[in-house]
Parts: sequence; structure tokens; C-alpha cells
Amino acid sequence: MNLRRMLLIGLLVFLVTASFAAELVINSNAGDPEPKRVTQMVVEMFEEKYPDIDVTLNIFSHEDFKTLLRTWLGAKEGPDVVSWFAGERMRYFASRDLIVPLNEVFDDKTFEEYFPKAFRSSCSYNGEVYMVPESWYWWAVYYKKSMFEDYGIETPKTWDEFLEVCEFFKEEGITPITIGTKYLWTSAGWFDYFNLRVNGLDWYINLLDGNIAYNDEKIKDAMEYWQVLVENEYFLYEHSSLSWQEALNRLITDDAAMYLMGQFLKDSTPEAMRDDMDFFRFPIINPDMPVYEETPIDGWMIPKNGKNRDAAVKWMKFIASDEIQSKISKELGRLAANKNVPAPDAHAQKGLDMILASDGVMGFYDRDTNPEMANIGMNGFVEFMMFPENLDDILDNLETERQRIFE
Repeated sequence: MNLRRMLLIGLLVFLVTASFAAELVINSNAGDPEPKRVTQMVVEMFEEKYPDIDVTLNIFSHEDFKTLLRTWLGAKEGPDVVSWFAGERMRYFASRDLIVPLNEVFDDKTFEEYFPKAFRSSCSYNGEVYMVPESWYWWAVYYKKSMFEDYGIETPKTWDEFLEVCEFFKEEGITPITIGTKYLWTSAGWFDYFNLRVNGLDWYINLLDGNIAYNDEKIKDAMEYWQVLVENEYFLYEHSSLSWQEALNRLITDDAAMYLMGQFLKDSTPEAMRDDMDFFRFPIINPDMPVYEETPIDGWMIPKNGKNRDAAVKWMKFIASDEIQSKISKELGRLAANKNVPAPDAHAQKGLDMILASDGVMGFYDRDTNPEMANIGMNGFVEFMMFPENLDDILDNLETERQRIFE
């Protein structure tokens, strides 16, 4: 066989092999530095396990991803897997037949063999699972241990104690509470917690389902507590022009004392300062009300318009495994969704203990209500933080929108 013929045969074999090589396009919202690093690491592990699959990883910032996802899912051809949020945000796409049920992923094991039974409702639509959860986290009030120690402050447990701490720091010339509402969702954490503490979980979920008026007196009762913080100027004044990361810098530099935020806050905290970051439960307002917390769940979905279903299923099984969830958990210090993976460190164990000691949990406002209503609601919350005297008009407007969207 001459050299030319050998080269031609070799080229033909290469072309035939390449034409049948599997592909996998992954679109992820892990835009912050640490989640991005860990996502890239996990993809490399997947490529080692499946060398016959060509992986394309596209990583976007959270805000860009939120905008682009609907475009991808509605296009003629989309990515093979996408990261996203459990709850109503996932069900929105499932109800429009834009993502597929994951029967193939759980063909040899049940969902409950991997994940807590309580996660099924947030990852399902019409009785079928549409999401593989990857991790979950808690919300709480974060602070720097060194700062509280320097001022001799003990972490508050009750609403009155919390107000005392706020007033103390204000008198010291330090902003009591930092927040950035340039992207609206940060305001929703406050709306959630005031309603959970004042009105309870069942009542609040009923509101999120569209069954309760936004100008109901119970909403006004909850908002009165928020109004105290706003009118006493305990919040960062320029919050509407700052992202949540920019607001975090005020905590890092000791210009602010506290921050209501999810555990992912530590991803954007300088590594040398992470051990100094601690948290306490959102203050108890009504001691007779059961204690409820927020625990958003993040995971992965398979778009219906993806072209490489087999490779997507392999990715989902890979992500669900004890090994990979343990790796992600240890690298990010987050709680794995896989129930067989223990808390990775003392910080995460403290968060887990807080959740286990609670009487119930929910996801988050913009994950648990209609997306259009969520956007309108969060605009209203930010407006309230800037113009608290407009509360009645804001709630009346939200009620008009609720009737249009839900009724």
C-alpha cells in the first residue's frame, strides 16, 4: 500500500469518525469567578469520563442568562443542557413544552434515591421530574465576625434586638444594612422574610400562587416592619444604582454592618476574608409564628430543542452522582442536593442545622410566583424602598396586575 493511499484511508476514517462523534452544548449561568471555575472543572471531569463526547461550555452572567434563556429555548435549535432554578421558574418552561421530562435520567434509580423527597415538588411539573438539582443554599443575615467583636455586638435573635443593632451602627456612622437593587431580585428577599415571619408559609405561598390580593391588610402588616427600616435610613442610600456584588463591597470594607443574602455571597468574598463572614437567622418578629426559611435550589434542565439527547442524559446522570455533587459541594462550600453528600465544612453545617431546625422552607419570590408577576412585584418593592410614602399606591398597582395575570 503506497503512502498516498494510506493517507487517503486515514483521512476517510477520521472524517467518518468525526461525523459520528457525539456533541454536548452546555449553557451555564455560573458567571461568578468561583462557580465558573468549578463548572469548568466538572466539565473537564465529564470529558475524561466520556472522551467520545465533544463538549462546548458557554458561561454567562446571571443577568444575561435570564434574558437569553427564553430565546434559546424558543429557537429552532438550542443548547443540550442548561442550568436554571427549581420551582415556578422551571415549571414555566415545562408548562410551555420547552424542556423535557427526565425519565431517561432516572430509569434505573428513583429521584428519591438521589435527592430528598421534599425536593421533588420543586423539580416537577404535572407529576414528572424536569430538573436535576445540583445544590441548594440558605438565606440569612451576613456580617463580619471581626466587626461585631470590635464593637461588642452580639448577633440579634428578635426584631427588637435587630433594631437596636441597626440604630447602634447608624449612630457610629456605619450603614446598618447594605443592599444593591440595580437588579431587582435582592429586594424580594426582604418581602419574603417579612411575610414568612408575620403571615406564615402557607398564607404566603397562597399569595405567590395568585390567590390573595396584594393590598390585603396582612401584606400591609408585613410591610410596616420593612417601612421602619426604610424610614429610619438603615439601608444603603444609593442601593438602586448598585449590583449585589457592589453592595457586598460595603460589607467587606466595614462601611456597612449586615447583608441579607444567600450563601453564595461567600463566592464573591475575598478568600482571605471568607472565614470572617458569618450569619444569623432573620430575626423573629412573632414568637408564636413557626420559623420558616428560604432555601433556593439550583439545577439542570434538558431543552426540547437540543439535538444531542443521549449526551444530555449522560450529563444529567453525571451531575446527579454522589461523586460529582460531593466535588461541587467541597469546592464551593455549598450544600449538595444529593442527600448522600455531607455538609462540606462548618459554615455549611451551620446553615444545614439552621434549616433542619426550621418549621418549613420555600424557594424565593421570583422563583415561586409567575415570572411576569415577579418582575412587576420586585419593581414595586424597589420603588417602595425609595418612596415608602407610596406604599398604598404601590400595593394597589400590584393588585391590579395580579388580577390581570392570575384571574
